[in-house]
Amino acid sequence: MPATDAVLTQILAQLEAMQVNQQAMQAKLDALSGKPSVAPVDSTPTSPTRSSFSDSAPKQNEKELVSPLANVPLAGTSNASQQRNISDKEREKLLYPGRVNLTTYPDQHGIKPYQLQWGANTPEQRGPVICSRLPSSLKQRNALGAHSGSYSIYRALSIAMGSLSPSHKPDYTMTEPPVNFPPQPSWFDPKKIVSFDPWGHLVQTVFKKDMDAGLDIRPSIAVTKAHLKMSELDEAARKGTLKVDGELVMRSRPLRNEDGTESTDDSGVEVFVSKAAVEPVWYLPGVAERFGISETLLRRALFEDTGGMYPELITRPDIKVFLPPIGNLTVYVFGNPAYLSDESKVLTLRVHDECNGSDVFGSDICTCKPYLVYAIEECIKGVQAGGVGVVVYFRKEGRALGEVTKYLVYNLRKRGGDSADRYFKSTEMIAGVKDMRFQALMPDVLHWLGITKVDNMISMSDMKYDAIVKSGIPILNRYDIPDHLIPPDSRVEIDAKIAAGYFSSGKQVTEADLVKTVGRAWEETEH
Repeated sequence: MPATDAVLTQILAQLEAMQVNQQAMQAKLDALSGKPSVAPVDSTPTSPTRSSFSDSAPKQNEKELVSPLANVPLAGTSNASQQRNISDKEREKLLYPGRVNLTTYPDQHGIKPYQLQWGANTPEQRGPVICSRLPSSLKQRNALGAHSGSYSIYRALSIAMGSLSPSHKPDYTMTEPPVNFPPQPSWFDPKKIVSFDPWGHLVQTVFKKDMDAGLDIRPSIAVTKAHLKMSELDEAARKGTLKVDGELVMRSRPLRNEDGTESTDDSGVEVFVSKAAVEPVWYLPGVAERFGISETLLRRALFEDTGGMYPELITRPDIKVFLPPIGNLTVYVFGNPAYLSDESKVLTLRVHDECNGSDVFGSDICTCKPYLVYAIEECIKGVQAGGVGVVVYFRKEGRALGEVTKYLVYNLRKRGGDSADRYFKSTEMIAGVKDMRFQALMPDVLHWLGITKVDNMISMSDMKYDAIVKSGIPILNRYDIPDHLIPPDSRVEIDAKIAAGYFSSGKQVTEADLVKTVGRAWEETEH
């Protein structure tokens, strides 16, 4: 009786497992004996091939493929002397005993992605996001890219250096959210949230069964509680413009003198917040539709203009989810998170794009930090009046052009006279575009929180306003930054933005007025 395909597949899987284990064991024995491997490893990447994978469920021998990886000596451990005797080629053989697979294909033998239905009514119907290339998950992988966004590169480096085992299984005990962000109707609409996984903070519970079965499923959202401590809030409390209520705004613990005694100086205040870190998880059909382009064009651009980083964007059109290597966002909630979806509560919001120079180091060439602080104070006042406040902090440094480009623009502006009429032109001359933040994906986080209206929008941006309203969330009131909070050198930015269409409740600026607004020169010392 001829053998069935299933039997042949099982035999093939067992042979492959035996071969891989034999290679790993040989490399370990050679390392212990100090002898080189009999068969040298060819580290030259092979051309893309359609490798075979077993299409059956993971067997015990397949799970054993992971164990040699866990035994790779880690840097800084008691195995340091053993590690020195292992060459890079032998380490590579232990870490990656198989051939280099540059890409995969939908019709490849054994490839069977875990079903994923974006916008389904339950997490079970939706399915987990699996991007891992570990043997236990590779065949069921239904997402491209890697967790941790831009930090995924550091994870790869840690593995190469021997600091981290690629098969490390995280222990998520007691990591569940201490604050409840429950499912909202928008979670079940495949078009409302397309830039991250709405179930990302609940995978430890809703996909526990799959994780226990061996699938490498990881949270893409983490929720926690924190105390916010800012010197600007300390000063506002001292002036009396910020009320200390003992619940939301609390007095900080007394400071200590150098000799360890308790200081009598004012220790300031701290603000109780709930916060969530959200990694990008793109549903490619939805992202393409949001930007008004085809999915094919989106995939091609993401492949071509990242140096060909992800070939499977082209070869795996069946996989619709991509974890891009970009920065995440952080949500800060002031007050009761349950009020976010309660339309009877007044909601104050600021969507803030990262500006390291101003937010952290206090640069006065822009209004980013004073606007952020103003928004936080308004959120606090809103909570103390019975409402709720939200600040969403996106990692989009330099209008998503990056800090290097931003500093080059600064150089051009200062050497060219820094007048407001050249504010956007200076950026376009270097970057080719004045802004790459493209706010179309930004409202997703508001829908995730269950927000259905914004009472107070602390922003002048027309792009942010238009994106939020277009997504179906009305904005009742808009607030620009008060004049007394604008640093003198930031007047160039503000006037240029008002003339370009940014919201202003007072001053109106024409193109003819812009030449009159000039920033400070580098060498200027007198004020």
